[in-house]
Amino acid sequence: MSHLFQEINDFETVQLINEKGEVLQNDLLPALSDKELQLLMERMIYIRTIDQRCITLSRQGRLGFYAPVSGQEATMIGTQYVLEKEDWILPGYRDLPQMLYQGVPLYQLFLWSMGHHKGGRMPEGVNVMPPQIIIGAQIIQAAGVGLGLKKRKKDNVVITYTGDGGTSQGDFYEGINFAGVFNTPTIFVVQNNQYAISTPFEKQTAAKSIAHKSVAAGIKGVRVDGMDILATYVVAKEARERAISSDGPTLIEAVNYRYGPHSTSGDDPTIYRNEQLEKEWAKKDPIIRFRLFLEKKGLWAKERELQIIEQAKEDVKFAIKQAESESKTNVSNLIENMYAEDLPYNLKEQLHQVKEKENR
Repeated sequence: MSHLFQEINDFETVQLINEKGEVLQNDLLPALSDKELQLLMERMIYIRTIDQRCITLSRQGRLGFYAPVSGQEATMIGTQYVLEKEDWILPGYRDLPQMLYQGVPLYQLFLWSMGHHKGGRMPEGVNVMPPQIIIGAQIIQAAGVGLGLKKRKKDNVVITYTGDGGTSQGDFYEGINFAGVFNTPTIFVVQNNQYAISTPFEKQTAAKSIAHKSVAAGIKGVRVDGMDILATYVVAKEARERAISSDGPTLIEAVNYRYGPHSTSGDDPTIYRNEQLEKEWAKKDPIIRFRLFLEKKGLWAKERELQIIEQAKEDVKFAIKQAESESKTNVSNLIENMYAEDLPYNLKEQLHQVKEKENR
């Protein structure tokens, strides 16, 4: 057989701690203080507790669309933790945890879920775009934001997130190609949670991995255990350092698993996932794994975990009340917030008609 066609080498999965909390690669462990290690654990527990409460609130009709995140905390928290305040996040609809720790208040994330017009109004000085509901659209936008940072000679990066299904969208390929051509300081994080709604990863692409897709774009690619928070932190930190050093963008494939449904909008994962698969991934749980690691170092106590859980529950109670206290969104609000300056004449006419009906 001809040897003209060469096989692309496999991308080895970066993993620092295993399911038992044992260190696999001491030389790659990040130089984080004991307090920082504890903080990473606190954030994962906090987010999982909020996630559970949000699912309940959505089913009660108090929240709107909500995409569960349990199982993906290590990817979300680990990659966001490397960011500076002036860095940008371009999230997808599942990426509320990263937005929270970049400075968006919890109640505003709830407003976004409710479809309230104030939900997409990011606080002044918080470099976060509203969550993109169109699959993969944030990828090409992140390449553009990265080019803007480069032209302004900013010593900052933009990070964006999507799922494995997002890599099948045209915008994904356009975005990573654009970033590669213009060498933008952009970090693309793909959370390969095994299912794009009900479509399994093996039916999503013929590529050996999502990391392989970096090759065609001429950018750095890496595959990481997305349920190992130290591994996600290390690869994201290196990606950020490369970006600000003008060494180019990075595509990070974080291999993880979403325990819950794709969203609370009617998806039933029991139809396409079996109990054995759930058990296998449960053994890799990011919180259990990191808890074992911290306990071996004498850095974790059950009492602190319970405190974090209770704090998260109280914060959710306060935030949902705050969000529900806002006046309801109406059609005129949506029209008035569409343009920063004067509305075009046709929308002015429509606004006048709408207000007449609302005031009756």
